[in-house]
Amino acid sequence: MTRQHTVVRRAPGKLFVAGEYAVVEPGNQAILVAVDRHITVTVSGRGSGTGGADVVISSDLVPEQGRWRWHDGRLSGCGPAPGGLKHVVSAIEVMGRLLAGRGFPPPSLSVSVSSRLHDNGTKFGLGSSGAVVVATVAAVAALHDLELPPNTRFRLAMLATAGIDSRASGGDLAAGTWGGWIAYRAPDRAAVLDLARRRGVEEALRAPWPGFEVRRLPPPPAGLTLEVGWTGKPASTTSLVSGLNRRTWRGGASHRRFVETTADCVRASITALRLGDGPGLLHQIRRARRELARLDDELGLGIFTPGLTALCDAAEAVGGAAKPSGAGGGDCGIALLDAETPSDISLVRERWAAAGVRPLPVRPTTEGNEK
Repeated sequence: MTRQHTVVRRAPGKLFVAGEYAVVEPGNQAILVAVDRHITVTVSGRGSGTGGADVVISSDLVPEQGRWRWHDGRLSGCGPAPGGLKHVVSAIEVMGRLLAGRGFPPPSLSVSVSSRLHDNGTKFGLGSSGAVVVATVAAVAALHDLELPPNTRFRLAMLATAGIDSRASGGDLAAGTWGGWIAYRAPDRAAVLDLARRRGVEEALRAPWPGFEVRRLPPPPAGLTLEVGWTGKPASTTSLVSGLNRRTWRGGASHRRFVETTADCVRASITALRLGDGPGLLHQIRRARRELARLDDELGLGIFTPGLTALCDAAEAVGGAAKPSGAGGGDCGIALLDAETPSDISLVRERWAAAGVRPLPVRPTTEGNEK
């Protein structure tokens, strides 16, 4: 195994098109699309223990470097560690376990993270945590000359992410790995983590993962354009999703209705994409908005902020369809509009701006986490 001096890998951000919230349960399907804003991770080898640390991480999202040393397969901070780097650390730890299983010492690394998924430190809600894990896994693998297929890179990223939050669906990891429009089913993260603990990372990469599936989808028909609006207010996906755990809702009739309706909406959206059925896709996006609104009303999660409601209303007023993308509560919303009526698109953007929603110049990308 020959190490390159320095490698650079990047991963795109993502948008949920349909299926958020339901997808956190294993086997439930969602539609996502990768976008043309990326996180870039640069990794180089460093002499073990150089400067009192084995791993040094810098990021444009935190003011100071983080410094860690390996201890029993885990990274321990050398002094106060900057916040916002835990996903990078977790990805490196998982890669360290993979390398150890192949007979190699823990990696000594210098890591630099650069993100285009924020505005002066305020995140857009395009899946930066997932993108940085995907890019870090790819970069550390490339530094050690490991030729890992996308499925393996995704699984390593999922182990790293689930180790921090076992409720994370991993949809952002799938979009960041494969790029383009995808249909995604989340694995059983508890089962996957247990498998890795009992049998090691290498075996976890080879074994079946219950519930997991990724399929590529065609983009919407040419007559539709995807527009993205940002509320300017970041939201915590973890705290919003945790609201689904209320015993009075989970397992009840309302919960079953939400999961079943969302699953049907996602299936119909996939069919519309494959058939190039623009009106059918718009109908399903509007339906997804209504179901999220019903969920929000019942549980009081705060999915729909005034800005996101205005975003959706403006799109529907001109015959389009719109909804929050992801957990809501801020972050981004998406709209599908008639690409052949630029005056309507301009009107929607004007109404967004009046409501404090900033149009984001992002577009779908087919690029995954390669150079």
